[in-house]
Amino acid sequence: MRLRSGVFASSCLLVQALGVALFLRGFFPVPVRSVPRREARADSPAEPAPPGPGMVSNWTKIPPPLFKKVVIVLIDALRDDFVFGSKGKQFMPYTTQVVEKGTSYSFIAEAKPPTVTMPRIKALMTGSIPGFIDVVVNLNSPALLDDNLIWQAKTAGKRIIFYGDDTWVKLFPKHFVEYDGTTSFFVSDFTEVDDNVTRHLDTVLKREDWDLLILHYLGLDHIGHMTGPNSPLVGPKLREMDNILKKVHISLLSKEEASLPNLLVVCGDHGMSETGSHGGSSEGEVHTPLLFISSAFEKRSDPGYEHFKIAEKSHGNWIKLYLEGNNSEILLNLGKKILKQYLEALKTLSSSLSKQVAQYDMYSMMVGTVIIMEVLLLLLLSVPKALSKRAEFEVPLSPPLFSLVFYLMCLMLCAVHVIVCTSAESLCYFCSMSWLTAVGVMMLISALMCGILSAIAKILENYRLPVKNPIVSNSSWSEIDVLILAGTVGHVLSLGASSFIEEEHQTWYFLINTLCLVLCQELCRNNFLLKECDPQLGTSAKQNFDSIGEVSECKNIDIPAASNSKLGKATSSSEFIKGSDKWISLATPWIILICCRLLRSLNQTGVQWAHRPDFGHWLTSSEHKSELSFLAAVSLLMIFFLVQRRCSLVSKIAMALGLLGVYSYRAAIGNVIFPWQHGGKDISKGITEARFVYVFVLGIVFTGTKDLLKSQVISADSTTKSTGLWEVYSGLVLLAALLFRPHNLPVLVFCLLIQTMMTKYIWIPLKFDAAQITIMHYWFGQAFFYFQGNSNGIATVDISAGFVGLDSYVEIPAIFLTAFATYAGPFLWAIHLLCYLSSEVSRNSAAVGHGCFCYALMRSIPVAIYVVLVTGLRYHLFIWSVFSPKLLYEGVHVFITAAVCLFFTAMDQNHSYIKVQD
Repeated sequence: MRLRSGVFASSCLLVQALGVALFLRGFFPVPVRSVPRREARADSPAEPAPPGPGMVSNWTKIPPPLFKKVVIVLIDALRDDFVFGSKGKQFMPYTTQVVEKGTSYSFIAEAKPPTVTMPRIKALMTGSIPGFIDVVVNLNSPALLDDNLIWQAKTAGKRIIFYGDDTWVKLFPKHFVEYDGTTSFFVSDFTEVDDNVTRHLDTVLKREDWDLLILHYLGLDHIGHMTGPNSPLVGPKLREMDNILKKVHISLLSKEEASLPNLLVVCGDHGMSETGSHGGSSEGEVHTPLLFISSAFEKRSDPGYEHFKIAEKSHGNWIKLYLEGNNSEILLNLGKKILKQYLEALKTLSSSLSKQVAQYDMYSMMVGTVIIMEVLLLLLLSVPKALSKRAEFEVPLSPPLFSLVFYLMCLMLCAVHVIVCTSAESLCYFCSMSWLTAVGVMMLISALMCGILSAIAKILENYRLPVKNPIVSNSSWSEIDVLILAGTVGHVLSLGASSFIEEEHQTWYFLINTLCLVLCQELCRNNFLLKECDPQLGTSAKQNFDSIGEVSECKNIDIPAASNSKLGKATSSSEFIKGSDKWISLATPWIILICCRLLRSLNQTGVQWAHRPDFGHWLTSSEHKSELSFLAAVSLLMIFFLVQRRCSLVSKIAMALGLLGVYSYRAAIGNVIFPWQHGGKDISKGITEARFVYVFVLGIVFTGTKDLLKSQVISADSTTKSTGLWEVYSGLVLLAALLFRPHNLPVLVFCLLIQTMMTKYIWIPLKFDAAQITIMHYWFGQAFFYFQGNSNGIATVDISAGFVGLDSYVEIPAIFLTAFATYAGPFLWAIHLLCYLSSEVSRNSAAVGHGCFCYALMRSIPVAIYVVLVTGLRYHLFIWSVFSPKLLYEGVHVFITAAVCLFFTAMDQNHSYIKVQD
């Protein structure tokens, strides 16, 4: 059968997405315990696994309690400087006084990444380091079956009451005698989420029917997500928390018994970065306060602390003897003994905690890697035919030569599967699949390998055949082609270094800047050097390339034949660019460079320089709200003028009203102000205003979809299809404007401006083919991913975008909106590519297929190489802080690209069918 390039690329990317999912499942395994997981039932609470063989408790009886009542107050996103720094002295005076008074033990705890709520709760309750996969399951937490404090307290007959984040209720079902959970993911709620906890305090503190009280406050975390750690809302929230701690502490002191005191524990699950997010490993995210407050600490010291003091004193005596010049053998042996004790203790603790995280499912990882690499190799071998004039190639279904090979490979892989699954010491995900599913994966791997062998055989066969009427081609690689190849290879190789991953934005900024300089050179050559050429030479060259175009089948021809040569392109472009357009065209690369430089100053990203102030921080400060409001208003006006050109009248009106709704939403939640606002305005959640915008987004997208269906089903009208695509694109731009924070609206403006200028003054005049234009779109999409302020760290994900217009947490819309806001740059550039290739009448019908194939190939190359690199670096020091977050970003990007390629295939009019030869 024959497949179009777009259909083939989409199919390959879907298969690769399957391989990526399997690899991620193996790289981030859910912990497998010695007993099967039991679902939490109403008759009995979930219990952790029993101790392993040979593990015997050294307790002959239950030790007596040290405290009568314990209250744990967990303040979400409480940074250490909020308590121990200047903000603590200013806004938490009572807590600061208790710390300075000496009636507490205070520490700065270091949270290991990923610094998100559910893994940190597990770490606090179990004393172990959670797996990085907990970032993914954070939205839907399963019951915790590891040995933990809650289960131990429940087993000991302690009565536990909980109020706060409902993640605890999911982790510990049926453990609390009383609880009231609040949704943790609705980040625009600053007050009610904490009031729902505090309203129980007056009653519960007077009662005697509990032993352990847990309070989890979320308001501070929500403020950080929405406005950052330097927001004026942080101070009042800290003061509120201080008053709550004062109330709890005084109540515990008033009910203490002489023999059995009470204990108040104050802690944070994680901190927050300078932008208010968390999930990464920056200093602000990992350092949290840990306070143990009790009157017992006034009477006696903690035994662990005393042990540390003894060890410290012994070490000090050793140093003193050494400085006095004592070089006896006894001193030397004592020093070795102390050093050995330190090293062994640290090594044992570190190993026992980290070992649980490093239990990779290598078999699932290997199977996923094989699928990913096979897809990449198949795409690379298919490049000549996929980018040919017809944009299609024959895919053999059942060649007799490879039928036997296919079955032999299936049998061999099934045998390997049986051996691995029966001899594995630990369970793996792929082995836990049903045999039908596993055999299906084996057949897929075998089919891909047979396809690769078939493609190689056909290439060798064509190479051996004699060439009739050989024609000497004068075509050579242009500077653009060399840059594309060098940039792609260089970027892929850079993924093996942690520093390049942390600062990957620098790589993309360098590539697009270099691209602009090469485009400037190309424009100068076509506008000035052409005049010095011999016209007869140009005519002769054009005739030669016309003849080459007639016989060349593997050349990427989606534009007229003359455009295949540099001279032909120069002739066309010089005729097209006349008058003032010529100088605008020459200035376009420099204008783009200026725009990119301005965008770099808007958001500092990466790791090394993320702490430095940028223009975005200046705009979001409370004293510059007027400047931010003016910038947002101007940006929204420019978005309308840049995007409305190709829309119908109805869509233009909807776009204008929608953009007005965007500003109204930001004004409602307090980000910007209207000109007539002089005093303070009550801050709301902006639900009505956001839903007002959603109505227009859906209306514009529906209008475009209607035109697309009309062009695909009723009549093959390219004009109608082009209009529909541009309207869908406009709707997505409106959605991005709603989800972007106000200071990021200029990113969207520059995105539209650069797209408009490159379309009119670079791509059309220079007659680039679809492959080159696709790669340029991909590069700019990657650069705009970082222009938004994103990085390869979890902390820069703006989860507040997932709750715009929602009055409660709804999982699917929240995930979709967060993913769209994060990948808005690459997504909008990909959709613009489809709109541009579909609307260019000078290109043949293969252009969309060429674009789809190249886009899939550009996404497949880095993810395939990166899974190999990250497998080899799985024990690297920065595997969880640098390489693992990047792996998640790459995986999600593959899924999004697969969806984009499916849209490309659906829009590849009259070529989405499969031809089966007789």
